[in-house]
Amino acid sequence: MTNITKGYILGAVAAVSYGTNPLFAVPLYELGMDVSSVLFYRYLFAALILGVVMKVRRDSFRISRKQLGEMVILGVMFALSSVLLLEAYNYMDVGLASTLLFVEPVFLALILWAFFKEKISRWTLISIGICLAGVLFLCNPGEGAHVTAAGVTMVIFSACAYALYMVGINKSGVGRMSGCAITFYSLLFGMIVFAVQTRMFTMVRPVPSEVLAWACVIGISIVPTIVSLLTVAISIKYIGSVPVAILGALEPITGVVFGVALFGEVLTLKATVGIVLIICAVVTLVLTR
Repeated sequence: MTNITKGYILGAVAAVSYGTNPLFAVPLYELGMDVSSVLFYRYLFAALILGVVMKVRRDSFRISRKQLGEMVILGVMFALSSVLLLEAYNYMDVGLASTLLFVEPVFLALILWAFFKEKISRWTLISIGICLAGVLFLCNPGEGAHVTAAGVTMVIFSACAYALYMVGINKSGVGRMSGCAITFYSLLFGMIVFAVQTRMFTMVRPVPSEVLAWACVIGISIVPTIVSLLTVAISIKYIGSVPVAILGALEPITGVVFGVALFGEVLTLKATVGIVLIICAVVTLVLTR
């Protein structure tokens, strides 16, 4: 198997694995856990597992004082993105939320244009227009689908926070660190958000004793977190960021499939049109860049 083939396979694995977020999060909500508690355990176990992997591989944990300050800010943005997305699952269908999150590359282009003077091309403007049309369809998907203004707002801010996180990695000194180290410190410092939310972890709810609960906690720590982040890093090395970004279209599709198949969500014609428009917008943006 060639490295190119491996890259495409790993890129698909990265997108699909991140799309499994609702598969593990929604059952935990139904068992009585809140968003802050779910994410606390997710980040805690993911950081511990990744730390052990790095130790076994003898990867460097070294971080300078300047990088430390930058990683604190980036970790907080990373965690805020997670909080807003998982909170949105309580206010709208998980499939539609996963699709809306896919507007992140559009925010990325706008941030680079607004703050770093990168040119915004005609194709970028076209992509943004298509994306906005898709968002409008998803905001009013028709009878049977569950969408609220609060849910849409949370997902939009989640995408924006993640775009800021990605720009921060690219434009700051942490870009010189390894992918594993960036991920580890993002998880570690991201827990600052949950410390504030839970009053220094005193309000974290214990994991229910059911086997399903622990399976979901371990699952959300490994599959949409460690597996997704590590496979996307390796995939980019093999095939580059453009094909990986296009393969990212599998992420909202995965969310929609889980929403319809497992959680009884309704996929209306308007919602389908919105999903297709957003995917087309992002693919157009990535290909023309």
